Amino acid sequence: MMDQRELDSSIKQLQKTVAANEPPSNALSILERLKKEASPTEEMLRSTRAGVFVGKLRHNPNKDIARIATELVTKWKKLVEAEKASRMQKLKQSSPATAASPTPPAASKPSGSSASPAPASAADAPFKGDTETRHFNKDGVSIKRTGDTTRDNCLGLLYNGLAYRSTQPPDAVVARAVECEAAAHRHYKGVTDDYKKKIKSLFSNLKVKTNRELGRNVMDGKITADRFVTMTQDELKSAEQRKRENELQEENMKKAQVPMAEKSISDALKCGNADEPMTTFCECTFS
Repeated sequence: MMDQRELDSSIKQLQKTVAANEPPSNALSILERLKKEASPTEEMLRSTRAGVFVGKLRHNPNKDIARIATELVTKWKKLVEAEKASRMQKLKQSSPATAASPTPPAASKPSGSSASPAPASAADAPFKGDTETRHFNKDGVSIKRTGDTTRDNCLGLLYNGLAYRSTQPPDAVVARAVECEAAAHRHYKGVTDDYKKKIKSLFSNLKVKTNRELGRNVMDGKITADRFVTMTQDELKSAEQRKRENELQEENMKKAQVPMAEKSISDALKCGNADEPMTTFCECTFS
């Protein structure tokens, strides 16, 4: 059976596999191993956050991954409920007052009840702090996930940008940030100048106060990670930004159109004879 260290290692490997968009068979292999070998306690799930990440895979586009993730979450939920029931029973046996209580043990609750592993419920709760100043350090999130300092720092920038004015829990934000960083690293062929410039550009656009929908759409999946890291500067702008810039451009064009005097040359006046000392031409200006 897996101990906490092995469980933590397997979950990290699973996260990297999903973030790098590796073949589904790789993720399925890890999930199958977890299903067979992992019987974690509530404390193990809390420490490794395994339940949080596997829980998110229940909505994976790949049906096999989603199915096994669902089976795994169900198994772990039952284990946690059984652990709580056992703990409750021991408390009742050690305390006469508790033993006399008519409260049924937690295990007697139907499987469809609200009982769930503690780590999943806590991690899925909306962020309650100041969303204007969210930062991975303040949120208690580690960005050391790639083994490369530059990539980790870029991951931190994406986290801060996506978390800005968002009530999404830290685990959801960092999962999306990992996906976006991996997509950028893949698209720009490594830690190149283009990669670093793009990450900074994405961060800047996420922090624009009038562009709140950008971060929401990325977090909700309306904009995929692969799409997000290839969007042009104009595409990253909000509809309000584009409208305001178009209006400003039109206003500047109007100001640039300085009124010019109109001229009219008349041929109504004819020249005299060639031996006349002076010939007069007439030009009228209308202002």
